[in-house]
Amino acid sequence: VQGTPPTTGAALDTLIFSSFNVDQAPLQMQNGALDLYLFGLKTDAAQALAQSAPEQIRLIEAPASTLSLILNPAPAPEGELNPFSIREIRQAMQFLVDREFVANDIYQGRARPMYSPIGPLDFDQLTVFETVRSRNFRYDPEGARQAIATAMGAAGATAGPDGKWAFNGRPIAIKLIGRTEDERRPIADLVRVALEGVGFLVQPILQEFGPATLAVYASDPITFQWHVYTEGWGRSSSSRYDDDALNSYAAPWLGNMPGWQETGYWQYEQEDLDALGQRLFRGEFASREERDELFQQMMGISLDESVRVWLVTAIQSFPVRTEVENLTVDIVGGPKSLFALRGASVAGASDLTVGHLWIWTARTTWNPVGGFGDVYSSDIYRNLVDPPLTSHPFTGLPIPFRADFEVENDGPDGVIEVPEDAVVWDPVADAWTPVGTGITAVSKVTYDYSRYFQSTFHHGQPITIADVIYPLAQSFEFAYDEAKIQIETAIGITSRPYLETFKGFRLLDDDRLEVYVDYWYFEPDYIASYAGLASPGTPWELRAAMDEVVFVARTGAYTDTAAGRFNVPWLSLTVDQDARIIERTMRQLQREERIPAGYFEMGGRTLATPEEAVARYGACLDWFDRTGLLVISNGPYSLTRYDPPSQFAQLDAFRPEGYPFGPDDFRFGDPPRLSITAAAPPTVALGVPLDVPVTVEGDGTVGLRYVLIDPASGAVVASGEAEGEGGAFTVSVGADVTATLFPSVYQLYLLGYSDAISQVNEQRVDLTVGI
Repeated sequence: VQGTPPTTGAALDTLIFSSFNVDQAPLQMQNGALDLYLFGLKTDAAQALAQSAPEQIRLIEAPASTLSLILNPAPAPEGELNPFSIREIRQAMQFLVDREFVANDIYQGRARPMYSPIGPLDFDQLTVFETVRSRNFRYDPEGARQAIATAMGAAGATAGPDGKWAFNGRPIAIKLIGRTEDERRPIADLVRVALEGVGFLVQPILQEFGPATLAVYASDPITFQWHVYTEGWGRSSSSRYDDDALNSYAAPWLGNMPGWQETGYWQYEQEDLDALGQRLFRGEFASREERDELFQQMMGISLDESVRVWLVTAIQSFPVRTEVENLTVDIVGGPKSLFALRGASVAGASDLTVGHLWIWTARTTWNPVGGFGDVYSSDIYRNLVDPPLTSHPFTGLPIPFRADFEVENDGPDGVIEVPEDAVVWDPVADAWTPVGTGITAVSKVTYDYSRYFQSTFHHGQPITIADVIYPLAQSFEFAYDEAKIQIETAIGITSRPYLETFKGFRLLDDDRLEVYVDYWYFEPDYIASYAGLASPGTPWELRAAMDEVVFVARTGAYTDTAAGRFNVPWLSLTVDQDARIIERTMRQLQREERIPAGYFEMGGRTLATPEEAVARYGACLDWFDRTGLLVISNGPYSLTRYDPPSQFAQLDAFRPEGYPFGPDDFRFGDPPRLSITAAAPPTVALGVPLDVPVTVEGDGTVGLRYVLIDPASGAVVASGEAEGEGGAFTVSVGADVTATLFPSVYQLYLLGYSDAISQVNEQRVDLTVGI
């Protein structure tokens, strides 16, 4: 029983995470075995629960997941044919899938059709709406069949009397990997039927998370363990301007496209996407308008390539018992927000039981370099670590969290002289070396990490500037040390375009860190987010021991692909066998009183001593002896129990002296809302001006963008910003435009937005013109 509420750290003393099957979760919620379920309920169950137990349980609804198909574009071996290596067939898939059926039947209205990596509610919908709509993607199975027939015939395939495609006399079979845990199971059936309807034999492979992701993301595409996979992407936080998403889901350079940038694998290549993506990622533009143009160009190419076919944004339903209070809900991630479980409280109780579909799977990997690739680990881990910056749960803009920052620049074309005594990491000399004279940068960000330094890690050791500097050097080692990049290739190759923009670092006497970077953004806080390469989320000695295991002893790997290539474990700090490999290495480092060469000699200062290293290694080993785990971080909860066979994890409150936050710091109140009301005329005459009054209600400064579309062709007839103020707008289309229209029903799309929320509210108004 909780007495006086804590003033330091999180509101609760204990978080229990347990696995509950998604079909059993509603009953467990009603029985009181669960306080919160972090996996979206199936649609039928969510609707039934909302009706049967409204006094006990409320549903948090958030667009926390997106669904897509990824197509394998690799060329088939000689004498065979992979249909998805043909771009026209990938494009035809955009018309073969019935998104409306997925949204309205499979999800029963709790999903929104989605045509690109930018979802219908995302703020960047304002940027890409016309680009995407101009493709006129829609459900047109006959048109898709004809396009596929033309492309298959041109490639030398033939259709037999039964309509099935063959190449060199052998049937063409498609391996479709479909997930079984959620609505992707019926979606896989839908896709199978659609593919069979256009003449393909389909081999459905129905799997859960672990084996499915192993077959797809850890394999060389040219081995054809898969042709189509029903992807699902969890989202925990909003982002107002999401350059990362478009890069991740479209551009090969970042390692999330087939081939995965792994040495020896066949690679999907698209130079234009890489060039545009890197310009976006590195801020190589002079205004928001230029950024939006790059974004639109990149989006257009990605839709033409159609390696991914986006299906829906699912409005996930997360049940929570009504006695749970002060739960900050992110407008995208819902209760998956960084802040949610830190500020949550229950009157008269000190613990909370959180359910998830899984706590552990065979692909769940806890390591701070190449792990946390699944929601099951990341949904727990975010409660353990305090990042320097995070995203505001409503605006989606970067905000200071445990570090403060100051951004300086003279605009996109300005330059700042980098001080001669600033340093860069030299991977050959294993040393921080002065940049010298004549070096310039576009921006300077000064970080103040003092809120870290006033407290300790979970294992009791003080957080110091050494914990900031180690991951900084480590990043450059991965990318530029010739031996290390041969081992962890994907990490090194994908990080180089980013690291190339860093021009120097200068450590000040008060342990503030100046970062000089060739990067600019029209929202300065994004510059601080970009330049925040260093984060003391893991003690340096634990990182050093893992580096020793991966690069010297060669008995483990950071990434799954490196683990597969070298036949060593994919290191996970919660797996006993892996943790003991690291433990043995750490004992050796402790005996030798070893400090990584050069890492802590910076700016004429020594940032860590052998004596400190011995104490730190000892603290890690003591933590492992107590918990059997090597997950050590700095946030308001620590991981004290993790039992994969029992699908169980326990987090205990961490309240050291000097911890800078209390429960109220994690509470943001209710998220703002945005609504649109339009008064459309019953008919519109040709050659007559069209005025549509629209009201946008919401917090902050609101705006309205409109796009008038001819649905027959997808052509944009008119678009722009509606005029008005105080939420009252008028969409005006001139007589010169209406005079050119054919009598038909046109679609007027209204996109309401606000500076207080990183979502748009989209509404469609059908206008009868000239009839």
